[in-house]
Amino acid sequence: MENASAEQTKASKRNLLMFVLPSLLGVFLFMTPVSYQGELTIMIAVLAKSLQAALSGALPSIVTALICVSAVMSLLVTVFKPRSIVSYPFLNTLFNTSPVWLISRLVGAAFVVMVYARLGPEILYGSDTGGLVLNDLLPVLFAVFVFAGLLLPLLLDFGLLEFIGTLLTGIMRPIFRLPGRSAVDCMASWLGDGSVGILLTSKQYETNHYTHREAAVIGTTFSAVSITFSLVVLAQVKLEHLFLPFYFTVCLAGVVAAIVVPRLPPLSWKKDTFINGETRSPESEATPAGYSPLSHGYALALARASRIDSLGLVVRTGIHNALDMVLGVLPVVMAFGTLALVIAETTPLFHWLGLPFVPLLEWLRIPEAAAASETMVVGFADMFIPAILASAIENDMTRFVIAALSVTQLIYMSEVGALLLGSKVPVNVIELFVIFLQRTLVTLPVIALVAHGVF
Repeated sequence: MENASAEQTKASKRNLLMFVLPSLLGVFLFMTPVSYQGELTIMIAVLAKSLQAALSGALPSIVTALICVSAVMSLLVTVFKPRSIVSYPFLNTLFNTSPVWLISRLVGAAFVVMVYARLGPEILYGSDTGGLVLNDLLPVLFAVFVFAGLLLPLLLDFGLLEFIGTLLTGIMRPIFRLPGRSAVDCMASWLGDGSVGILLTSKQYETNHYTHREAAVIGTTFSAVSITFSLVVLAQVKLEHLFLPFYFTVCLAGVVAAIVVPRLPPLSWKKDTFINGETRSPESEATPAGYSPLSHGYALALARASRIDSLGLVVRTGIHNALDMVLGVLPVVMAFGTLALVIAETTPLFHWLGLPFVPLLEWLRIPEAAAASETMVVGFADMFIPAILASAIENDMTRFVIAALSVTQLIYMSEVGALLLGSKVPVNVIELFVIFLQRTLVTLPVIALVAHGVF
């Protein structure tokens, strides 16, 4: 009996340490604000920037090579299915793709070669289109994916989500109709980078912690824009002195959109079933008799930590995460991001789509409504384009509204939209555009109301 009790105590201490130490490290890396070169950011972003600085000008070449490898291997495995590769589950999942994703990877590879070698029409490899994606965006994503992928198990595998999820279910479920653990996705995005939140959401969906609806809602609603990027947008429209009211406006509009948009189609039409076809049991989030939310979350966290038998397996999981994002997502970002920017640069499509917003902007008493309307939809191509266009508008309030709207629209094809399409999150490009318009229509009146109070 004494030996059994000693073993139980030893196991309990081991599980406690296995929960606390990696989880605290994960919180520090992904969710703790730090000051770096005068900016507020998180350690994952600092590590990513350090990798970018170390590799410097070599990153576009590295990214080009990786996208080409992804396309060639996907074509080989999807068409010929060599046993030496498909017999390994991870490699089979990575390269044996559907026809849509195979075409996306091939298009991404064609674009990246043309941009890298400056072949074909200049509009394709220009600094505002394909050149922007390859030289500015993809190196950043590559660096983030490497560290976020490798270190994501610290948040996922040691009990932190079980602990926080249990504590916050009472808030997240009634207000946002989401599990409590989704709060971690939002914090990781808000303090660091939206791509980290999407990676986290995709992995949670693949492991049956989020249903189809929950993953789609979290991916399109809670991949919030970082504080750092909000500062960049505000600087572009020359309103840095208004950061506090600006960020209050962004947060308020974001919360309103998070409550309203998921209750509208297409998000409300998503099935509430997991990727394996099962449904969430009502009892799964209930606090058992005799437990408080705190003690129940603690017990679940220790139970999750007890399942970690090998740290080597955790390391392999991190490597798989990083490879999955680098080889699976970068080609899609190259394909969809370049296409969206080319359309924005060469056609009046986004100008035409913005015309219906003129009456709404006039009704909201936004000055220079015609000029502002041109920025309403162009943000679907890239979040920074509205701020660039707004810098030519004279009225401060109009620039304030455009900047805040561009941040709260959230979905833009040069990064977040393409990331969502490249992940396992169950959304398509048409649904993303509809959600983008819904977020625009829901947040614009909120932003305008606050703007009238500020100016």
